Amino acid sequence: MKKTVISLLALGGALALQPALAQDGESLYKSKACVACHAIDSKLVGPAYKEVAAKYAGQDGAVEMLAGKIKNGSQGVWGPVPMPPNAVTEEEAKILAEWVLSHK
Repeated sequence: MKKTVISLLALGGALALQPALAQDGESLYKSKACVACHAIDSKLVGPAYKEVAAKYAGQDGAVEMLAGKIKNGSQGVWGPVPMPPNAVTEEEAKILAEWVLSHK
């Protein structure tokens, strides 16, 4: 019984840490739907992240603006295909936006 309780506690702890371990931009990118439409250096359905980074380079508020587009979706900025809203938290959207904008 004691081994079972310890095992369950260890499993619960590991599951609780999982979101914390995936809080870098590349891990989030790979774990979310981003990879279906975006690549770092080539256009797929959506623009390459290097294009996005170049477009918004040096703009004040770019992280917040892009995080909003990631979370809420966007239309008409990069062509006729809309980007749907993504199932991310505010914090995840900000991490993703910072990561995208780091691709120069």
